[in-house]
Amino acid sequence: MTQLESNLKVLDLLEPLDAEVMKRVDACFADSPRQPAGKSVAAASGEAVAVIASPVGPLRLRANAQGLSAIEFAARARPAAIKGGDDTTRTHLKKAQTQLGEYFAGRRRDFNLPLAASGTEFQQRCWQALMDIPFGETRSYADIARAIGQPKAVRAVGLANNRNPLPIVVPCHRVIGADGSLTGYGGGLKAKRWLLALEQGSGE
Repeated sequence: MTQLESNLKVLDLLEPLDAEVMKRVDACFADSPRQPAGKSVAAASGEAVAVIASPVGPLRLRANAQGLSAIEFAARARPAAIKGGDDTTRTHLKKAQTQLGEYFAGRRRDFNLPLAASGTEFQQRCWQALMDIPFGETRSYADIARAIGQPKAVRAVGLANNRNPLPIVVPCHRVIGADGSLTGYGGGLKAKRWLLALEQGSGE
């Protein structure tokens, strides 16, 4: 049994979290930029990086040969043209920039991008479940746990949600507390509220 499997087994024995405890799990990550461990702001070898302006603040996009690998909330960054990478990685970024622009303008509901999110098998299952949440709808952490077939692994689902390296495209903003509260979000609750309002037809 791997360490991950052992951890999940322990988590599965625990009762699902109530809304207040889930908020505390979220608070561990709220308002902190999602930047992959071991990477600086500069482009890694073979990686393309760009910073775009958006209604929820500057976003740093990263792509590798396989596809879009990260979207980071970068509050203090200024928009910057694509740096690094080759034709393939730069094409991935240009496509992401275009589709994100369409999304923020209310002209796109689904993204059609090659994605290269790095994560464990469990995290990948959770992120896929996030992508299955329809545009304009929300789900709770317990809903996601049930969707991946591990209804008691709510804590692990909450942690995987907060480790999502591709917010917006992989819509972790559509996950809210069981009581309807917004809970935390890496880009801040103001950004989460704006994204949900946009998808419900009242972006402001």
